[in-house]
Amino acid sequence: MFSYDGIKINYEYINNKSKNTLVFLHGWGQNVEMMKPIADPFNKTCNILIVDLPGHGKSEEPKKVFSLYDFADMVHELVLQLKIKNPVLIGHSFGGKISMIYASKYDVKKLILLSSPYKVEIKKQPLKVKLMKKLAKVPGFKGLANYFKKKMGSTDYRNASPMMRDILVAHVNTDITEDVKKISVPTIIIWGTNDLTVSIDNAYEIEKLIKDSAVIPYEGLSHFAYLENKNQTISIIDSFIK
Repeated sequence: MFSYDGIKINYEYINNKSKNTLVFLHGWGQNVEMMKPIADPFNKTCNILIVDLPGHGKSEEPKKVFSLYDFADMVHELVLQLKIKNPVLIGHSFGGKISMIYASKYDVKKLILLSSPYKVEIKKQPLKVKLMKKLAKVPGFKGLANYFKKKMGSTDYRNASPMMRDILVAHVNTDITEDVKKISVPTIIIWGTNDLTVSIDNAYEIEKLIKDSAVIPYEGLSHFAYLENKNQTISIIDSFIK
């Protein structure tokens, strides 16, 4: 366990004294197990670090609302403690967003993004959501409105604790475009063309923001394309780090 800002962070680290250290960051609501299928093939040839991000897996929840920058700083403190230099960051979705912030601030060798959002998605609100917002302003109805908000929210939102809900809202409403522009390391962007969570349009937008980057689309696959086409993902990582 690693202690950061008063909370315990779970991680798994294999040190093979390799020149390459791969740092894997999972998506929202996930844990280290979601990254092991693409990490395990390298656990004898590379140094491997997989982290349960705060509030996920066996790691404790933050005692305050962590920003994405807090998450990135936490990962960096762990990297420093383990004396890792210039890691290759591999992040899925929420973990990929944290990876982009990390790569904009700290030294990394390369970056692999797996269906990773970077901007605020503006979606038209359904009528029932608009009604609930109006209801929340009516004296005596705020509690009822909050109840319906939880019922109508995303699965991630409904399954989260009050603290993690606040963190999720902060994450979804954080645009990191300016941070992404600062990334200068070689970057691979893997995305499913049928990703209904984060559109593949984001992949090509990120490609334009990061000079040395390339998109690899997985035809017909979803937000978890990196696992659905696990063997190709492993092959891409292997070729990229060499």
